[in-house]
Amino acid sequence: MKRNEPISKIMSRHVITLTHGDPISKVRQTFTESGVGHLPVVNNGQLAGIVSWTDLMRVSFGDAFGESIAAVDATLDHSMTLEDLMQSDPVTLPHTATIRDAAEILAKADFHSLPIVDGTHLVGIVTSSDLISYLNDLI
Repeated sequence: MKRNEPISKIMSRHVITLTHGDPISKVRQTFTESGVGHLPVVNNGQLAGIVSWTDLMRVSFGDAFGESIAAVDATLDHSMTLEDLMQSDPVTLPHTATIRDAAEILAKADFHSLPIVDGTHLVGIVTSSDLISYLNDLI
């Protein structure tokens, strides 16, 4: 791997996001429709947090008991907020970072995505899958 390749080479620029205050049912719907595993949460264009599919599954206990998704979502919409579910202080990388910077963080972390920011504004996201695809192309 070239040491100084910019993160912009592998980051997704068209990031699907949630908005501060969205209900949990919208979280599930967005995950289902988009097929992504991590959704940054924004508030007026600024990164407020991030939620993963795993975070949602952790609280979707009704799925295990045969409840309908609609019933589970209705219960979650009334018992918790997106802000309760999301990681409110995610590890980020500046848009000037390198692929190596992302690799060093993701290799040691217990999470699989890094929002890319310009100041506090979300400009992209890099996931472990993006990094693996990049490395796979090198071999």
